[in-house]
Amino acid sequence: MKEEVYGYVHSFEPVGTHDGPGLRTVVFLSGCPMRCKYCHNPDALAFGGGERTSAEKVVERCLKDRAFTSGGGVTLSGGEPLAQGEFAKEILRLLKRKRVHTALDTAGSVYDEEALTLAKLVILDIKHTDKDEFQKLCGHKIDNTLKTLEFLKRKKIPFWIRQVIVPNITDDSKNLKELARLSLGAQKVELLPYHTMGVHKWEKLNMPYPLSGVKAADKDLMERCNAELKEYINEFERA
Repeated sequence: MKEEVYGYVHSFEPVGTHDGPGLRTVVFLSGCPMRCKYCHNPDALAFGGGERTSAEKVVERCLKDRAFTSGGGVTLSGGEPLAQGEFAKEILRLLKRKRVHTALDTAGSVYDEEALTLAKLVILDIKHTDKDEFQKLCGHKIDNTLKTLEFLKRKKIPFWIRQVIVPNITDDSKNLKELARLSLGAQKVELLPYHTMGVHKWEKLNMPYPLSGVKAADKDLMERCNAELKEYINEFERA
């Protein structure tokens, strides 16, 4: 009999609408090697936090959420789901056997080819396209994120690209143009507006919020960035 695989789950979101196609159950796994300045789940950063449970129990819990059966599925998020690689892969394997569509929401900070292959869709969050700015923003190198992206393209694994637009950090033309280039081949590219809704979590944990004073990205900024990104994507596709 195969030994059960255990890991730590921060929380479940039973009806996610923004984490892959259709209605989805989102499983937030605990632990992340990155320290993004705008992290909206700082309570999920610690390794070994949350509830210790088995991959089988996670799948049982997901299968109770039948809302996703029509065109939806299960998304593993975090934290960084690949920080618990064996746990994440076992969940993906078990869901695959149940013929449930799976998505992996990752920043690519941990490079795991097997996990990327097991997922039906990878949602890759590229925090910044400049290696030095990436390091300053996330306290981590960009190398594994780019390796992840290259692997997805080489293996023709369906993927989406995401980036949070933070005023005066990721909204410049140089970053947007490089993001457009990196996004070639993606099924979807999403720019997400920076918000401050997670600040209270930092305060609750007695952690100083690194972007204190930075205002949320407004509608005008998002419209400008989306238009510029689309222009660059069209430019690269025509080349």
